Amino acid sequence: MPVLVVGADDRVRAVNTALVDILGGELVGKHYISALRQPAVVESITTLRGGGPASNVRYSSRDGAKDTTYRVTISAAGDDIVLSFEDLTASEDAGKMRRDFVANVSHELRTPLTALMGFIETLGGAARNDADARDRFLAIMAHEASRMTRLVDDLLSLSRVEEDERVRPREHVDLSALLGSVIKGLEPQAQEAGVTVILDAAETTEMVPGDAGQLVQVFTNLIENGIKYGAQGKRLNVTVHPSGTDLRLRSKAIQISVADKGEGIASHHIARLTERFYRVDSHRSREVGGTGLGLAIVKHIVNRHRGRLQIESELGQGTTVSVFLPI
Repeated sequence: MPVLVVGADDRVRAVNTALVDILGGELVGKHYISALRQPAVVESITTLRGGGPASNVRYSSRDGAKDTTYRVTISAAGDDIVLSFEDLTASEDAGKMRRDFVANVSHELRTPLTALMGFIETLGGAARNDADARDRFLAIMAHEASRMTRLVDDLLSLSRVEEDERVRPREHVDLSALLGSVIKGLEPQAQEAGVTVILDAAETTEMVPGDAGQLVQVFTNLIENGIKYGAQGKRLNVTVHPSGTDLRLRSKAIQISVADKGEGIASHHIARLTERFYRVDSHRSREVGGTGLGLAIVKHIVNRHRGRLQIESELGQGTTVSVFLPI
């Protein structure tokens, strides 16, 4: 734990190495006001020096491009004052993520719930005896209820995936058969969108360690996204590449890529695509039934398989999403 000691002369008497990483070197001999430079900490030391109680205060710092937060415990030790720094950054980041997650879920649910409540009120009043309006409203209500169901299903799926993320799968999966089954199941959607899905897995004979159910989730999501968002290209290529050494995984791996010829994604969006509820085009995503959680689920499943996810895209040229799985 980072520790700083202020002597009886109000100058820094000692620091440990961990403290130097936070405040820098050459602190010994400096007055504590010059060394610490944050009013809350300085005031607490002054109060303690004047006979006041020990206290805890926050200390904000910066580690490269990242803000950091510490709880500083300030207490007396004879004529000295000891400051110990506890890093709260991880717990505060986790708390912020939880708050953001709850806010996002609330926002996602509020819109369909508001629509449902409005239509229920209308059907109970002005449109009670209007058969055409009733049928139209019921269809919209069914769509909104389906949207909420998909969101809840994805939230439950994400929770299960996160719970299992540290447990490495032990089964062995035939990727060619699995991909063929996924593509077969998505045929109705592909036909409706006018997209031809082509599987190239001719040279694949190797089995990969994995959870078959979760890998079905991964490739269903990626192929479904390709059909929804790359439909204007009319063709979706699913390719299982020959295995080879992946330098980033430091092991032999097999690459499965899903490539469309759609409108592509601007580069500034790509790094954030696996964030929960992040959408490139929120309106369009909701129109085609997206919950904003699909790629977050994919990322966690790929992490569980000790693999990696790579997204490449260029505006007007399409998008290629690749999954690398160690074998």
